[in-house]
Amino acid sequence: MRRRSSPLARRRAGIASAALAVTMLFASASRAVGATGETRADTMLAGIDVQQKLGAELPKDARFRDESGREVTLGELLSGRPVTFVPVYYECPMLCSLVLEGFVKALRPLGFVPGKEFDVVVMSFDPKETPELAARKKAAYLESYGKKDTAAGWHFLTGSEDQIRRVTDAIGFSYVYDTRRDEYAHAATIVVATPEGKLSHYFFGVEYSTRDLRLGLVEAAAGKIGNVVDQFLLYCYHYDPSVGRYSAAVLNLVRLGSVATVSALLIFFLAMRRREKS
Repeated sequence: MRRRSSPLARRRAGIASAALAVTMLFASASRAVGATGETRADTMLAGIDVQQKLGAELPKDARFRDESGREVTLGELLSGRPVTFVPVYYECPMLCSLVLEGFVKALRPLGFVPGKEFDVVVMSFDPKETPELAARKKAAYLESYGKKDTAAGWHFLTGSEDQIRRVTDAIGFSYVYDTRRDEYAHAATIVVATPEGKLSHYFFGVEYSTRDLRLGLVEAAAGKIGNVVDQFLLYCYHYDPSVGRYSAAVLNLVRLGSVATVSALLIFFLAMRRREKS
């Protein structure tokens, strides 16, 4: 009999490819052992982490350039809708492409439209990258998404080191630049923020659940988007930050089961009474 995996096991499976990418990045570096016995890879991996800062705010006055070269602040991109925030860098040789591809894959069946129910903000944490490069990446992922008419809801940003650090520090996203390989080592995550810019959900790895992403956006919007089914699912599931996904709310499910049982007994009782009278 096939055993169902636990939420923690599913999260580990989700980040397996991300871990593999980081391992490959440092495979050669691990041979260089210093006098203390600590490898260069160990030292760099210690600087890679995502510290969830739920309830913290994005720095709204942080300044960037979007894919058109226009200077914008994060606050200008908060248009009364929740935001999916994706920290990557555009010339990443592997992991960032997996993050963006997994994100787009989760968006296709989502039912919500960028620029209508929510916005997408993709930020490069490499200060050397340019708006021209951001424009090419935006075009590529819009093509992959298959809905080019949603372009106004996608924002691909580049910026200076100090502005980038303000944002990555705010969301708890740390990364390390490997000078020998001219690459960044980093984790894989997307963050959902409320229309006011408060961090509400983190989803990890390179494969994202469409259901979890949708529920995260509904919660971030305080129920202003979505439908009655979403509200029912939010009653049955709750966001578990320890695993970065929605898990069954057991107590609520028990309550629903009790209500269903009582309702069934009541219906049976009424049916029997009606039968006796006939």
